Amino acid sequence: MSFDLEAVRAQFPALALTDNGTRRIYFDNPAGTQVPVSVAAAMSDCLLGRNANLGGYFASSKDADAVVEYARDAMADFLNAPSSDEVIFAQNMTTITLHLSRSLGRLLQPGDEILLSQMDHDANVWPWVLLARDLGLEVRWLPFNTETFEFDLDVLDELLSERTRLVCVGGASNLTGTINDVKLICAKARAAGAMTYIDGVQSAPHIATDVQDIGCDFFVCSSYKFFGPHQGILWGRRDVLQQLPPYKVRPAPDELPWCFETGTQSHEGFAGVAAAVDYFASIGETMAAEKAGKWSQFSGRRQHVHAAMDLLFDYEKLLAEHLIDGLRNIAGITVQGITAHDAMERRVPTVSFTHAEVAPQTIAMALAEQNIFVWNGHNYAVEVAKALGIHESGGAVRVGPVHYNSIGEIDELLEALPAVLTP
Repeated sequence: MSFDLEAVRAQFPALALTDNGTRRIYFDNPAGTQVPVSVAAAMSDCLLGRNANLGGYFASSKDADAVVEYARDAMADFLNAPSSDEVIFAQNMTTITLHLSRSLGRLLQPGDEILLSQMDHDANVWPWVLLARDLGLEVRWLPFNTETFEFDLDVLDELLSERTRLVCVGGASNLTGTINDVKLICAKARAAGAMTYIDGVQSAPHIATDVQDIGCDFFVCSSYKFFGPHQGILWGRRDVLQQLPPYKVRPAPDELPWCFETGTQSHEGFAGVAAAVDYFASIGETMAAEKAGKWSQFSGRRQHVHAAMDLLFDYEKLLAEHLIDGLRNIAGITVQGITAHDAMERRVPTVSFTHAEVAPQTIAMALAEQNIFVWNGHNYAVEVAKALGIHESGGAVRVGPVHYNSIGEIDELLEALPAVLTP
């Protein structure tokens, strides 16, 4: 069975909402996706029937324990983590990165180097800049080619040194949509003796993730970007995590992963994350049988999830190509990202553009009046916007279709734009 868009859309009640008779078109997905019924149901079930703190002898506490354990197992399958004990939950990716940076800082000495990317969301930039400021570390920057929107990794070879201790880079850009070769970046960093911290917030919703194949030390993502609740998740390599002193209160457990989870967690959030992973697994099981062979080393949910991601990536490539072609046919628009048909494998469907005369905010506001939801600005990709020379002029308009969007919705956007862009 192939991808069934109508069956998918039927699982998302928000897609049927209207305002004054006009349906909503959600292209704001890079900032946060809508959720299927199963995610809301799982969270409701947790709150209404399994609402207790962990570690008690009574039924509701045991039920809450089971919710948390199931969620860790689900994320281990989603990421192909070796163990669910290496999966750490937090409020969001930014919070967990700021938190873990304190522990990582204990391994570093003044003069050590952190290598950051000019293509990243600020959540994988500023926590490390602040750490460097506090500890007397040196920050080096990996630039990207503003014409190709990709890294030249020969430059990375020149930047890595015997003082490099940490390399931080994103799996995909939340502004340009570029997919980065994080596997090669991690290999180069590892050869130089450096740890790697991969921001997978924008790659995880679109690309099958295998942290063991990537070879990173840390991988962070946010489930509200992949059809789940507002949660951040970090996978860390066990032998590295065990070197880190956790910042925690005294009664908190000393064991992984609990020692890095500050305070009581959102158990209903855990339940929603697991349901989001199971949503992908259901697509893999019912629609992506032909993709399973690539993941023959896996079985069960782990195989279904990865097969589903491959199927959805193929569909999203069609959306991205159709959107980019349509934008390029509109006078005055510049797509700030990869546009070649034969390069769609190297980008996610997040597409940003600027116009020669009309400001991004003006465009976003006009589209919102037609119930077409997009974002404008730098979208926290501060270094990216600066490198592209669009930071001071208002950034870009960001259109982010995902697999529940349709070609028809993209056509509605493209048909609306000419009038919006008329001075």
